[in-house]
Amino acid sequence: MEYLALIGTVIVIHLLAVISPGPDFIMCVRNSLTYSRRTGVWTAVGFGAGIAVHVFYSVAGLALVISKSILLFNIIKFLGAGYLIYIGVKSVLSKSSKIELGEHHKKDDISAISAVKIGFLTNVLNPKATLFFLSLFTLVISPDTPTAIMGIMSTIMIINTMLWFSLVAIFLTQSKIRSVFEKFQDAFNKTLGGLLIALGIKVALADK
Repeated sequence: MEYLALIGTVIVIHLLAVISPGPDFIMCVRNSLTYSRRTGVWTAVGFGAGIAVHVFYSVAGLALVISKSILLFNIIKFLGAGYLIYIGVKSVLSKSSKIELGEHHKKDDISAISAVKIGFLTNVLNPKATLFFLSLFTLVISPDTPTAIMGIMSTIMIINTMLWFSLVAIFLTQSKIRSVFEKFQDAFNKTLGGLLIALGIKVALADK
């Protein structure tokens, strides 16, 4: 019972961070509308896997090492920026194609593994996520917190991430929304691609 307040605080802070628009959100929007609801949900699973990695190295104390090492931080930063720019350029250059509504998916839909990989890389290569979890595990969570409580909070954060972005994917793939996207698919692809490129450049140029 004594750790309920801590668990609640951590979950609220994490939910606010997850809901805030960022690379994960834009990537979820892109994959859900460009491909399918299924791909959007699997992308959300990839985000959850990325959160698991962040939690693991934060608990192990590696987040502090990364934040203190300019070289390591910059490697993560530029890898993440490069990946966002790469996906953004692909979106800008992609051609519009017919979207089949209902239970049918586009013929060029990507595999579940590819969707998970995109979600995972987008999340795990985000240097802001590294700093967020470093702050969370140093300023909010005490090193004396029992391992079981750490495990509970970590599991909830992973599940919340997957649930939130799965809901986003489900909402965006409603037939009316998909029909609007079909009409303006080319503009959406270029807009989302431009946002990803801008985010990549922002990450690359940002200081700690």
